[in-house]
Amino acid sequence: MAKSTLNARLAAISLTLLLPLCGYCATDGGGLGLKTIVIDAGHGGKDPGCISRDGKTMEKDIALDVALKLGQLIKDSIPEVKVVYTRSKDIYLTLDERAQTANRNKADLFLSIHVNAADVSSARGFSSHILGQSSKKGRDTFAGNFNVCKRENSVILLEEDYSTKYQGFDPNDPESFIFFNLMQNAYYEQSLNFAAMINGNMSKSGPISECRGIHQDPFYVLWKTTMPSVLFEMAFISNNSDLELLRQEDKRKAIASAIFDAFLEFKSQYDRSLDLGMDGTEEKTEAAAERAENAGEYGILISTSSRLLPSADPFFKKRPVTVYQDGKYYRYVVEKSGDVEKLSKIFDEVNKEFPGSYLVKIEDGKVSRYRKTEVCTGVGQ
Repeated sequence: MAKSTLNARLAAISLTLLLPLCGYCATDGGGLGLKTIVIDAGHGGKDPGCISRDGKTMEKDIALDVALKLGQLIKDSIPEVKVVYTRSKDIYLTLDERAQTANRNKADLFLSIHVNAADVSSARGFSSHILGQSSKKGRDTFAGNFNVCKRENSVILLEEDYSTKYQGFDPNDPESFIFFNLMQNAYYEQSLNFAAMINGNMSKSGPISECRGIHQDPFYVLWKTTMPSVLFEMAFISNNSDLELLRQEDKRKAIASAIFDAFLEFKSQYDRSLDLGMDGTEEKTEAAAERAENAGEYGILISTSSRLLPSADPFFKKRPVTVYQDGKYYRYVVEKSGDVEKLSKIFDEVNKEFPGSYLVKIEDGKVSRYRKTEVCTGVGQ
């Protein structure tokens, strides 16, 4: 790929990422909290997804059934949460249409439901995927789960003029996957938390026995959504044991129930992170506000990566950077200060250079997202 072409594509994508992301603004219904979830049943219509070896079971049907069951559980149990389906019947949708459904509805959470497949019948189990580089250590962006990513992204090829519509992205070209790095850190923490909750509840109460972990992968539908997003592969249609379970109504209901439990857990954490009181109102006392503003140190997180970069790396554009290790990941923070209001004023400038950045609070060497809940102050907060 020519360097000039690569730079042009990167510039185009960067402009896309500068659109306001106000995931923590007050909703039309008043108050803060998780108000809307978009549930995406993978594939559909002329795109069957994975197909069982006997040709009797298609991914698109299993994904839709579980998606509808999950949505109904949420509607019945938490009526104040708006449930939006990308599709509620067997129709074909582009990847872009799925992501735009979530963005248009200002969703607080996006979940794409799929069924996995492999060339060998021994592969089995469920896995959760969030946006990022390949999870396989020591490999390039596309390498670790490239075949899975290629399959899930390949629906693009069913569209006319896909090269123009998807800014030159080609699911058959590994080099195309480098574009996904630009949004790797946006909503990373929340997406990772939800993925962990899904896997935890599936392990505890789901019918599929084997957990294959959480993976970072460059799925287009996750890249284009502007909220915490997870793609869930519930089982392997190519494995006889998994397939037998997928074909049973009660087992599909159990999968939906496990995901629902994860949703309840995530919503509770999400709402608490916004400092909501038990009655759904914000904590407004002057003493509480003063404690929140003055405690700890603050900064702007510009990236989270599994790679340790030197402070002189060109990526940081000569900005002084502090690195915080969180397990196997590194969090890169710039503009450290004890004055959060000062950081708020320069945030837009930093975010133009590093799209998807957000304010963080630093305590005891730990980095966590900082939120001033009274207002939505701009992109990525």
